Amino acid sequence: MAALAEAGVEVVGENRAQDLKAKHDAYGDAFRWHFIGHLQSRKAPLVSELCELCHSLASDSAARRLTIPALVEVNLSGEPTKSGVSPEELPALLETYAQVRGLMTMPPATGAPEGSRPYFRRLRELAEQHGLRDLSMGTSQDYQVAAEEGATHVRVGAVLWQR
Repeated sequence: MAALAEAGVEVVGENRAQDLKAKHDAYGDAFRWHFIGHLQSRKAPLVSELCELCHSLASDSAARRLTIPALVEVNLSGEPTKSGVSPEELPALLETYAQVRGLMTMPPATGAPEGSRPYFRRLRELAEQHGLRDLSMGTSQDYQVAAEEGATHVRVGAVLWQR
Protein backbone atom coordinates (compact mmCIF):
# COMPACT_ATOMS: atom_id res chain seq x y z
CA MET A 1 0.00 0.00 0.00
CA ALA A 2 2.85 2.36 0.77
CA ALA A 3 4.32 1.75 -2.69
CA LEU A 4 0.96 2.59 -4.27
CA ALA A 5 0.73 5.84 -2.33
CA GLU A 6 4.32 6.71 -3.26
CA ALA A 7 3.54 6.00 -6.93
CA GLY A 8 0.65 8.46 -6.83
CA VAL A 9 -2.24 5.99 -6.93
CA GLU A 10 -5.28 7.87 -5.63
CA VAL A 11 -8.05 5.25 -5.58
CA VAL A 12 -7.81 1.71 -4.22
CA GLY A 13 -10.34 -1.06 -3.94
CA GLU A 14 -10.70 -3.73 -1.32
CA ASN A 15 -12.81 -6.88 -1.55
CA ARG A 16 -13.06 -7.90 2.11
CA ALA A 17 -14.61 -5.63 4.73
CA GLN A 18 -12.23 -6.67 7.51
CA ASP A 19 -9.22 -5.98 5.28
CA LEU A 20 -10.76 -2.66 4.27
CA LYS A 21 -10.96 -1.63 7.92
CA ALA A 22 -7.37 -2.64 8.67
CA LYS A 23 -5.94 -0.95 5.59
CA HIS A 24 -8.02 2.17 6.11
CA ASP A 25 -6.81 2.34 9.72
CA ALA A 26 -3.22 2.14 8.49
CA TYR A 27 -3.41 4.37 5.39
CA GLY A 28 -6.58 6.44 5.92
CA ASP A 29 -6.54 9.55 3.79
CA ALA A 30 -3.67 8.43 1.56
CA PHE A 31 -6.33 7.01 -0.79
CA ARG A 32 -9.94 7.26 -1.83
CA TRP A 33 -11.49 3.87 -1.07
CA HIS A 34 -13.83 1.68 -3.13
CA PHE A 35 -15.37 -1.60 -2.01
CA ILE A 36 -15.21 -4.23 -4.75
CA GLY A 37 -16.06 -7.51 -2.98
CA HIS A 38 -19.35 -9.22 -2.24
CA LEU A 39 -21.35 -6.83 -0.06
CA GLN A 40 -23.11 -8.45 2.88
CA SER A 41 -25.86 -6.30 4.35
CA ARG A 42 -24.27 -6.47 7.82
CA LYS A 43 -21.05 -4.99 6.36
CA ALA A 44 -22.83 -2.16 4.48
CA PRO A 45 -22.53 0.36 7.36
CA LEU A 46 -18.74 -0.13 7.55
CA VAL A 47 -18.40 0.16 3.77
CA SER A 48 -20.55 3.31 3.86
CA GLU A 49 -18.33 4.82 6.53
CA LEU A 50 -14.99 4.16 4.82
CA CYS A 51 -15.65 4.18 1.07
CA GLU A 52 -16.81 6.62 -1.55
CA LEU A 53 -18.20 3.93 -3.88
CA CYS A 54 -19.37 0.32 -3.64
CA HIS A 55 -18.93 -1.73 -6.83
CA SER A 56 -20.96 -4.76 -5.73
CA LEU A 57 -24.52 -3.94 -4.69
CA ALA A 58 -26.60 -7.06 -5.33
CA SER A 59 -29.44 -7.23 -2.82
CA ASP A 60 -32.31 -5.21 -1.42
CA SER A 61 -31.12 -5.90 2.13
CA ALA A 62 -27.68 -4.41 1.44
CA ALA A 63 -29.29 -1.49 -0.42
CA ARG A 64 -31.34 -0.63 2.67
CA ARG A 65 -28.17 -0.32 4.78
CA LEU A 66 -25.81 1.31 2.26
CA THR A 67 -25.59 5.11 2.24
CA ILE A 68 -22.99 5.78 -0.48
CA PRO A 69 -23.25 5.64 -4.29
CA ALA A 70 -23.07 2.14 -5.71
CA LEU A 71 -22.71 0.08 -8.82
CA VAL A 72 -25.06 -2.88 -9.16
CA GLU A 73 -23.28 -6.17 -9.71
CA VAL A 74 -24.87 -8.05 -12.61
CA ASN A 75 -24.25 -11.78 -13.07
CA LEU A 76 -24.32 -11.95 -16.87
CA SER A 77 -22.91 -15.47 -17.10
CA GLY A 78 -25.53 -17.00 -14.82
CA GLU A 79 -22.80 -18.83 -12.93
CA PRO A 80 -24.11 -19.92 -9.53
CA THR A 81 -20.71 -19.27 -7.91
CA LYS A 82 -20.84 -15.57 -8.86
CA SER A 83 -22.70 -12.86 -7.00
CA GLY A 84 -24.94 -10.34 -8.64
CA VAL A 85 -28.45 -9.87 -9.90
CA SER A 86 -29.64 -11.27 -13.19
CA PRO A 87 -30.37 -8.78 -15.97
CA GLU A 88 -34.07 -9.44 -15.36
CA GLU A 89 -33.74 -8.52 -11.66
CA LEU A 90 -31.85 -5.30 -12.38
CA PRO A 91 -34.83 -2.93 -12.82
CA ALA A 92 -36.27 -3.82 -9.40
CA LEU A 93 -32.97 -3.10 -7.63
CA LEU A 94 -32.59 0.16 -9.54
CA GLU A 95 -36.00 1.21 -8.22
CA THR A 96 -35.00 0.28 -4.66
CA TYR A 97 -31.73 2.21 -4.49
CA ALA A 98 -31.61 5.78 -5.78
CA GLN A 99 -27.82 6.16 -5.55
CA VAL A 100 -26.91 3.71 -8.33
CA ARG A 101 -24.30 5.23 -10.64
CA GLY A 102 -23.60 2.23 -12.83
CA LEU A 103 -23.03 -1.49 -13.18
CA MET A 104 -20.32 -4.05 -12.47
CA THR A 105 -19.72 -7.58 -13.75
CA MET A 106 -17.22 -10.40 -13.50
CA PRO A 107 -17.19 -12.56 -16.64
CA PRO A 108 -16.38 -16.27 -16.54
CA ALA A 109 -12.70 -17.14 -16.44
CA THR A 110 -11.36 -17.55 -19.96
CA GLY A 111 -8.00 -18.36 -21.40
CA ALA A 112 -7.95 -15.18 -23.47
CA PRO A 113 -9.04 -11.59 -22.81
CA GLU A 114 -11.30 -11.59 -25.89
CA GLY A 115 -13.51 -14.16 -24.18
CA SER A 116 -14.68 -11.41 -21.82
CA ARG A 117 -15.76 -9.03 -24.59
CA PRO A 118 -19.38 -10.27 -24.99
CA TYR A 119 -19.99 -9.84 -21.26
CA PHE A 120 -18.48 -6.35 -21.19
CA ARG A 121 -20.48 -5.34 -24.26
CA ARG A 122 -23.71 -6.65 -22.70
CA LEU A 123 -23.04 -4.74 -19.48
CA ARG A 124 -22.49 -1.53 -21.46
CA GLU A 125 -25.78 -2.11 -23.30
CA LEU A 126 -27.63 -2.65 -20.00
CA ALA A 127 -26.13 0.54 -18.56
CA GLU A 128 -27.19 2.50 -21.64
CA GLN A 129 -30.74 1.10 -21.42
CA HIS A 130 -31.01 2.33 -17.83
CA GLY A 131 -29.21 5.65 -18.27
CA LEU A 132 -26.24 4.68 -16.10
CA ARG A 133 -22.77 6.09 -16.74
CA ASP A 134 -20.26 4.03 -14.74
CA LEU A 135 -19.02 0.58 -15.71
CA SER A 136 -16.75 -1.46 -13.44
CA MET A 137 -15.43 -4.33 -15.50
CA GLY A 138 -12.10 -5.88 -16.28
CA THR A 139 -9.25 -7.20 -14.19
CA SER A 140 -5.52 -7.56 -14.76
CA GLN A 141 -6.17 -10.25 -17.38
CA ASP A 142 -8.70 -8.38 -19.56
CA TYR A 143 -8.64 -4.69 -18.65
CA GLN A 144 -7.68 -3.63 -22.18
CA VAL A 145 -10.78 -5.29 -23.65
CA ALA A 146 -12.87 -3.76 -20.85
CA ALA A 147 -11.53 -0.29 -21.68
CA GLU A 148 -12.38 -0.83 -25.35
CA GLU A 149 -15.94 -1.70 -24.32
CA GLY A 150 -16.36 1.42 -22.19
CA ALA A 151 -15.10 0.60 -18.67
CA THR A 152 -14.86 3.60 -16.38
CA HIS A 153 -13.34 1.49 -13.57
CA VAL A 154 -11.04 -1.54 -13.89
CA ARG A 155 -9.93 -3.77 -11.03
CA VAL A 156 -6.24 -4.34 -11.55
CA GLY A 157 -3.82 -5.67 -9.00
CA ALA A 158 -1.40 -8.23 -10.34
CA VAL A 159 -0.61 -6.14 -13.42
CA LEU A 160 0.71 -3.36 -11.18
CA TRP A 161 3.44 -5.61 -9.83
CA GLN A 162 4.61 -7.17 -13.13
CA ARG A 163 7.97 -6.19 -14.48
